[in-house]
Amino acid sequence: MTDILIGPVKIMGIINLSPDSFYSQSRCGNEEDVVQRALRLVQEGADIIDIGAESSRPGSTPVPIDEEMDRLFPVLKTLVKKVSIPISVDTYKPEVARRVLDLGVTLINDITGLQQFPEMARVVSQHKAGIVLMHMRGSPRTMQENTHYEDLINEITSYFEKSLEIATAAGIEINKIVLDPGIGFGKSVEGNLKLICELERFSKMGFPLLLGVSRKNFIGKILGLEVEDRLEGSLAATVIGVMKGARIIRTHDVEQTSRAVKMAEAILG
Repeated sequence: MTDILIGPVKIMGIINLSPDSFYSQSRCGNEEDVVQRALRLVQEGADIIDIGAESSRPGSTPVPIDEEMDRLFPVLKTLVKKVSIPISVDTYKPEVARRVLDLGVTLINDITGLQQFPEMARVVSQHKAGIVLMHMRGSPRTMQENTHYEDLINEITSYFEKSLEIATAAGIEINKIVLDPGIGFGKSVEGNLKLICELERFSKMGFPLLLGVSRKNFIGKILGLEVEDRLEGSLAATVIGVMKGARIIRTHDVEQTSRAVKMAEAILG
C-alpha cells in the first residue's frame, strides 16, 4: 500500500456491486462481470481497484451487513487471485472491513472518515492496511439537505483532524492514510468548485489527497447534462485537481482519465 502512494498520480478504477449506484455503466451483476471489468481496468491503466456494494449516492439508504457481504465476498475471493494491483473496498462497517481484509484487500475507503464506527480504525490497524478518510456531513440519505458552511475549508480540515486522531490512536501507519474532501457529499455546486480550486490547502496536512469527481451531479448541473454525458466535465475537473495536488483520482473512466492525467503531469513537469 505504501508503494502505491509514491510517484505519479494514481488512478483508482470504480466497480459497483450495488444495483442502486448512480452510474449504470459501473455496475457489475456477477463474479464473471467483476473479473472481466477489473482486468479491463488494469489494461486501461488503473493502479487501484475500488469495489463498493452499497450505494452512497445522495438519498440512498444503507444495506444490511449480510447483504453487503453477499455481494462482496464471492467476487473478492476470486478477484484477489486474478489481479496484481491493490484492491480497495468502499465500506464504513468494521465487520465488512474485517472480512474483506482477511481475503487480501489492502485498502478501506471509509466515507465516514472513521467517525461513524471508530472500531474501523482498529480493524485497519490490525491488518496493517491503508485507509481513505473521507469527509461527509450526515449520511448519504441526508447529506444534501444542508450544504451551507460558514468556512468550508476550515470545517473540513477540522473534520480531518478528528479522523486522523482516531486513526493514529488506533495505530494506523501514517504512510497508509489518504484524505478525501468528499466532492458531492454534503456540498453545494459552489462548494464542490471551491474544494477543487483550493485543494492544495489540504496538502499542507501532509497526506496524499484522493479526488473523486467522476460524472458527479455538480458537473451535470453546470453543463446541463445527464450522467452518461459528463466525461469531458469529469476530465476537466480531474486535471485541475491534479494541478492542485490530487495524488489519487477515483474514476469510472480509467482509460480517458489516465491519458488526461499523464498529459497534465507532462505539462506540469
